Amino acid sequence: MTDKNSVLQGHRAAVRFLLAVVALLSSLALSVSAKTTIDFDPNIDFSRFKTFAYIGGVENLVMMQLNPDLINTRIHRMVVRELEKKGLREVNADQNPDVVVRYWANSETRVDVAVMGNWGVYGPFIGSYWGYLYNTVTATNQRQGTLILDLIDPRTKALAWRLYLVRKITDPDKDWKKADEEFTEGFKSFPPTDKDKEEKRKEREKQDQSKKPS
Repeated sequence: MTDKNSVLQGHRAAVRFLLAVVALLSSLALSVSAKTTIDFDPNIDFSRFKTFAYIGGVENLVMMQLNPDLINTRIHRMVVRELEKKGLREVNADQNPDVVVRYWANSETRVDVAVMGNWGVYGPFIGSYWGYLYNTVTATNQRQGTLILDLIDPRTKALAWRLYLVRKITDPDKDWKKADEEFTEGFKSFPPTDKDKEEKRKEREKQDQSKKPS
């Protein structure tokens, strides 16, 4: 009887261990399959942004069976929802907005800037400080969709804030709900706090030091 109990207890322990391993692997898979990252200019006074204009996106979605108009509409709706929560008001692009909002999307591992065509008056912002995080985020993804949302100061033509949303989006109805939730999560850090700004300044100081010849 004792032997049977020992075997049963051992079996239960093995099952619990197996379930724990499965749960761990599942959580790791989720963390790899989706990633939301924020970058911003710590020297900008975000409190002066009262109005915004959505100017659409630059896309390279040829490899994905998605409707670009549907993507554009959904991103616009999310942008309006999140920025209005922060007290900003949407205006037309010709009404001197305080900030313009643009997205760019790609279905490959990295966003191919050369292929994505004309960026207009606002560049892709993948150099200098912005390039460090851009390269870090896009280099670690395995053939997943990348959505980058930019908040740009139209007066200086400079990037103010950027959201990276990395996940597999092949089915707009199935995958977009989760992407929408991650989009909302990303905007929780907008505008950045004074503490966030100070940490970002230190991060950029380290970048400067790493570029100096030893």
